[in-house]
Amino acid sequence: MIGCGDVTEVKSGPPLQLTPHSKLVAVMRRNGILAQDYAKRHNVPKWYCNADDLINDPEVNAIYVATPPNAHLEYAVKAMKAGKAVYVEKPMARTYAECQEMIKVSKETGIPLFTAYYRRTLPAFLKIKALVDSKAVGSVRLINVRFYSPLESESEMKVTPWRYHPEISGGGLLFDLTSHTLDFLDFIFGPIGKVRANALNQAHLYPAEDLVMANWMHESGVPGTGTWCFTTSELNNLDEVEIVGDQGRIIFSTFKSVPVILDNDTGHHEFPFERPKHVQSYLMEKIVASLRGEGESPSTGVSGARTSRVMDEMVKSYYHEIS
Repeated sequence: MIGCGDVTEVKSGPPLQLTPHSKLVAVMRRNGILAQDYAKRHNVPKWYCNADDLINDPEVNAIYVATPPNAHLEYAVKAMKAGKAVYVEKPMARTYAECQEMIKVSKETGIPLFTAYYRRTLPAFLKIKALVDSKAVGSVRLINVRFYSPLESESEMKVTPWRYHPEISGGGLLFDLTSHTLDFLDFIFGPIGKVRANALNQAHLYPAEDLVMANWMHESGVPGTGTWCFTTSELNNLDEVEIVGDQGRIIFSTFKSVPVILDNDTGHHEFPFERPKHVQSYLMEKIVASLRGEGESPSTGVSGARTSRVMDEMVKSYYHEIS
């Protein structure tokens, strides 16, 4: 594992050890003291402060890249060229072009490449897909996404400041948070084709965009619209995705642990789900099975890159204006 930040403490680090046929044998962080501390707390045999040393460790045959996005391309390419399968955090990279370079190396080397869009395997989200596939709301007419969140506190912004700087993250919170929603919609309805959007920076508190309004069309013919604002008040806090069909609707949240709602001609239905302690465990099981030739992962480099292309399209007007 390259990178030992907060995301690896509970969400992703432990599943590398708990998944059958998987073992976390080494971790790397540029700060050797922090790498050693992580290894000690999580019972990992080896730690490094140099990525090349970990990549070339003969006991390592797969690498999880858990750094900020600006390092994903470099480490993923080095790992694949060393013959190591790669599991990379989301967003897959800062730009679609970087994703394409990673996919190119994966094809050239024949080494598998996966992306950490784990909602494709969580029970609540599989239920949503099953409802759509079973025509519980009939033919889908449109998707409406609304995500409004208050500005994070100064202390919160200091914990992961890279999320607000495009040269590190690729964009703002759209890249860090909205990528989950867009990837899941890709999972249900297929790739997104045409995208039209406006991106703005209204609060002028950091370099990245803080408001995005977008319209898109899935290649399957389903249209979508979304508004993401990251500087509202707490009173306006909202995380809601609505799938509207000709016989009902489905409402769910990307991040909140609330029931999936189905309204159709049979009535109002709520499906509660408990959020797993280690949210990446289901996807890691799929990836391990794929590496063992016993199944396929629903989240790959190819699918992850599609979401990066869509986000690039959504923010390009903003970055064109300020460049």
